[in-house]
Amino acid sequence: MTTRTEELAPALHVDAGLAAIERSLDVLLNLTPVNGAEAWADFERSDFATAPTLRLRPLAIDPDLVRRDLYDLEVEAVIDPALHTLFRSKRDEIARQVTALEDRDTARFVYETLQLYGGIAPSLLTSAQELLERIPERTPQAGSVTAGTFAEAARAELDRYRAVQPGFPSYVEVRDDVSELMVSFGRLLVPEAAGFRAERVEPLLHHEVGTHVVTYQNGARQPLSLLKVGLPGYEETQEGLAVLAEYLTGGLDPRRLRVLAARVVAVARMLDGAGFLEIFESLRAEHRFPPRTAWSIAIRVVVGGGSVKDAIYLRGITRILAALAEGVDLDVLFVGKLALDHVPLAQDLLDRGVLDPPWVRPRWLDVPGARDRLDRLREGASVLDLLEGEGTDEDRLRGQRGGHRDR
Repeated sequence: MTTRTEELAPALHVDAGLAAIERSLDVLLNLTPVNGAEAWADFERSDFATAPTLRLRPLAIDPDLVRRDLYDLEVEAVIDPALHTLFRSKRDEIARQVTALEDRDTARFVYETLQLYGGIAPSLLTSAQELLERIPERTPQAGSVTAGTFAEAARAELDRYRAVQPGFPSYVEVRDDVSELMVSFGRLLVPEAAGFRAERVEPLLHHEVGTHVVTYQNGARQPLSLLKVGLPGYEETQEGLAVLAEYLTGGLDPRRLRVLAARVVAVARMLDGAGFLEIFESLRAEHRFPPRTAWSIAIRVVVGGGSVKDAIYLRGITRILAALAEGVDLDVLFVGKLALDHVPLAQDLLDRGVLDPPWVRPRWLDVPGARDRLDRLREGASVLDLLEGEGTDEDRLRGQRGGHRDR
């Protein structure tokens, strides 16, 4: 009699191959400028008149060889219908990633990002514009921490998870070749030149460690390696969960929502043909963002030749809110890095014993007040309700607005 392990052997072989190829691409790092701090300094010295020149790291892969390896994987040998469909979809996504990396700094790049991350629906753009209209600009206020201090706080947060699961790894690097706070394959990378608003430290830890690192580590303990690197289209749901983590822990302040909304509007402007300087000036003049924040939003939108990826934050939390109202169990989303569309598949694999329950649960679920907030969201909420749910008194709406980056 054929055992379940023997039946899954072809699937596990293809799964491991797909995961290894995606890891070799390192898309996040390869689309992150290596000269962010230097480019900002030059832009500031030009009195914001000269568009920056961003440098991306050279590709360490040969796209043609990657494609050969990708299509040598015998996806057709996978007999489980659900896994077969999943692997074909992931193979297509990786092929698009390869082409996107190959097309960096060309006019073709934006079309590759549209295929990977989708466009902007009118309803999403309307929500973003309404958030920008309802949340007033802020007066600058001091109070920030350095990259080193943030890294220490991140290591302490990882220690809290290690206290629950002694095998929980700790990878925090302060680097001079990244311009944004990010998690890349379980490693938290902190830009050396970055500063962080003091009250944003804890929400960012729940965002980066409590969501991105936790789901990576949970995925690393699943039989399917793709749950570690990410099922097709997982980023939108991941960022939606991460924003939810900020909200449930009381850290989704009006300024943060304003930034997420501005990213959508900036992407829309880019798709309409606006360049960096036009996007930057519209954020400053029309929406009253300070120069450093406007720079950060605009840079993320034009990098590589134009990217629509930043729209996934607001779209992600919007879809998470809809899923909560529909009764989706969050625990399914913690088994690894997957999209909301994969919940039925993941639940089926859990029921069949192919997948294991999450190894560790996010700490942000147990922060005081988180359960009450989550229960309210399950009754039905929009992104506008996230603002109202946190109060709209005058003091809160005038919260600080310094020039430091939010992820």
